[in-house]
Amino acid sequence: MDHEQAEIQTRITQIRERLIEAYGMPIWRPALPAVDELVSTILSQNTNDTNRDAAFNALKEAFPDWQAVMQANPEEVVRAIRTAGLANQKGPRIQKALREIAEHTRGELSLEFLRDMPKKAARDWLTAVNGVGPKTAAIVLLFSLDIPAFPVDTHIYRVSGRMGIRPPQLSVERTHVYLEEVIPEEAYYDLHLNLIRLGREVCGARKWHCYRCPVEDLCAFEQKNTAPA
Repeated sequence: MDHEQAEIQTRITQIRERLIEAYGMPIWRPALPAVDELVSTILSQNTNDTNRDAAFNALKEAFPDWQAVMQANPEEVVRAIRTAGLANQKGPRIQKALREIAEHTRGELSLEFLRDMPKKAARDWLTAVNGVGPKTAAIVLLFSLDIPAFPVDTHIYRVSGRMGIRPPQLSVERTHVYLEEVIPEEAYYDLHLNLIRLGREVCGARKWHCYRCPVEDLCAFEQKNTAPA
């Protein structure tokens, strides 16, 4: 590890402690089974949590189990998840993912087999599924399978860049790898959730309120807004 990376690790530790002090130790919703989390995360793409949850619940109400979703007429799946947006893309994507799981497990729609694989192999298996990118894979690993991973969504990508805890030109995909290297595994869960909260409530894409940011003095952002707007 070089000197710069060591400094970033130190600042990340300080940021983590400050966010816990400000927001507390976060607790996400109860963990879903891994297949449920996979479907939910596919539904979450390019929409908000409310629409995601509405579409997920509608899908669960429309079909008795994932086997039925997998075997359903694609139009019925698309109709059930319309609330999430991009249903014509997400519906076939969900059905194809379920088929790939069933093929691997000889019919059992479960991702529990990933627990027995090395983390990289588990991640590679998930990202080989059509429509499953690094963020979706990391969410399933971290929240459903207790396999250390650090999901990077749009808020974390933005905030980590502004704070200077990742190289400025790093791609989203490479940011997953980089942040997993510099963030301690035991911090993945709370730092992921608290950075998202910071991005939503304070460090927005179009408006940022540095004057009420709990880590403002640790941030490298050059366009700070230090007075109420």
